[in-house]
Amino acid sequence: MMSAASYEGRTAALASDGPTILDSLPHPVLLVAPDGVIEAANIAAEIFLRSSVSVLRRHPIDYFVPFGSPLLTLIEQVRERGAPVNEYKVDIGSPRIGPDRVVDIHAAPVVERPGAVVLMFLERGMAEKIDRQLTSRGAARTVTGLAAMLAHEIKNPLSGIRGAAQLLEQSASEEDRALTRLIMDEADRIVKLVDRMEVFSDERPIEREPVNIHVVLDHVKRLADSGFARGKRIVEDYDPSLPPVHANRDQLIQVFLNLVKNASEAIGDDPDGEIRITTAFRPGVRLSVPGTTEKVSLPLEFCVRDNGPGVPEDLLPHLFEPFITTKPNGSGLGLALVAKIIGDHGGVIECDSQPRKTTFRILMPAFTEPEASSSDRTD
Repeated sequence: MMSAASYEGRTAALASDGPTILDSLPHPVLLVAPDGVIEAANIAAEIFLRSSVSVLRRHPIDYFVPFGSPLLTLIEQVRERGAPVNEYKVDIGSPRIGPDRVVDIHAAPVVERPGAVVLMFLERGMAEKIDRQLTSRGAARTVTGLAAMLAHEIKNPLSGIRGAAQLLEQSASEEDRALTRLIMDEADRIVKLVDRMEVFSDERPIEREPVNIHVVLDHVKRLADSGFARGKRIVEDYDPSLPPVHANRDQLIQVFLNLVKNASEAIGDDPDGEIRITTAFRPGVRLSVPGTTEKVSLPLEFCVRDNGPGVPEDLLPHLFEPFITTKPNGSGLGLALVAKIIGDHGGVIECDSQPRKTTFRILMPAFTEPEASSSDRTD
C-alpha cells in the first residue's frame, strides 16, 4: 500500500508534471478523490467542463453533472469492483457544462488509493465524425467499383442502341419518331448518369496546393447569387486569420457549390430563408488517414448552414451514401461525391440537422510548409 507521503507526491506529479503528458491528450481526463472532489484535470477537461483547474478542485464531480447522472453510478461501480468500467453514449449535459454533452466514459480505479477514480471522456461528436467518415469512404469505394463496371458494360451498348434509334427515325412515321426520340433521350440520360458516376473511379493523385478558402467561397457565392440562389440571403461569417487549406481548388469549388445548392433548395421560396457560410479554426481534432500511420490534424472548420425544414432523421445516418436523396428527381450522387472529395483530402464531413437548422460541417488539414532538406539548410 502506498504511504500518504508517497501518494501526495504522486498526486502532486499529476497536478504539475502530469499535465505535461495529459495535456497532450485531446480527451478530458479527471482524477476524482474518494470523497468525490476533483483533484486533477488536464486542459481538455477544463475546456469540456468550462472551468479552470483551480475551480474544478473546489467542487465534487456531481456539481457539474445532473442529479442522478449515470456518471455517478459508474464511479460507484468502479469503486465496488476495483476494476475499469466503460459506458457508451452517456448524456452528462447540464446547465453548467452545456446541453447534449454525449460522451463515452472510461473509468478506472487508482490502485494505490482505494476510492480514487480516473475518468476519461470521449465526446460522441468526434467518435461519430470518425464513424461517418469511414462509412463515407466505404460508400465511395462501392460507387468506384460500380462506376467502372457501368462505364464498360453499359455505355458501349447504349451507343449502339442510340445509333439504331437514329437510323430508325429516318424511315419511321411521325408517330413512331416520337418513340425513337424517346429511346435516344433516355439513352442520353443514362449516359449522363454514368458519366457522373465515372468521377468516382478516378483514382489519380490529387494535385494540391495552398488554397485560400475564402477566395473559393467568394467564387461559390458569386456563382450562387447569379444562378440557383439568386435573390436569396447568403450570410458570410469568416475567420480572416485562417491559414491556407492543403487542397485542390477546383474540387473545393465543386464541394461548396453542391452544399450551397442543396441549402438553396432546402429553403426554397421561404422569405425568411437564409444560407450561412462560416469558417473557423478548431485545434485539437486529429484523424487517422488511410495509407499512413500518422494522425493528421484537422483544425480548419467550414460550415454551410440553412434554416430549411431539415433532413429526415431516418436518412441522416446514410446521407453521404450513394443513391440516398431527399429530392424527388435527385440521383443521390452529389453528397456521395462530396464525401469522396473530402475523404480524398484526408478530411471529415458530417451533417447535423433539426428543423430550421441544418449544418454541413467540414474539417480539413491546413497547409504546412515542407521541411527543408539537410542540403537546403547547409547551402
